[in-house]
Amino acid sequence: MRSLLIVGADHLGVIPDKLVSVGFDKVVHISGRKVQMVKKGIPENISSILVLTDYVNHNLSAVIKQRAKNQAIPIFYAKRSWCSIYQAIKNVV
Repeated sequence: MRSLLIVGADHLGVIPDKLVSVGFDKVVHISGRKVQMVKKGIPENISSILVLTDYVNHNLSAVIKQRAKNQAIPIFYAKRSWCSIYQAIKNVV
């Protein structure tokens, strides 16, 4: 099962549907607006992480990056546009 954690942005619109259409079975979203989000861990069974750089708390981004590194989970960075997201994850899909 291929799952993706998206960190950042309040609303994703059709992005989760497009991610499912290119091969992800599960898409989990964390907005990252609230300071308390830093305390949450990476959910179980996540195979990749996508950080939306234009809508994320920088402290949360750094914490997620370190946790991903510790758990050997690939992490990608993109702006909140389908074109940017697809360019970032195209080698995983």
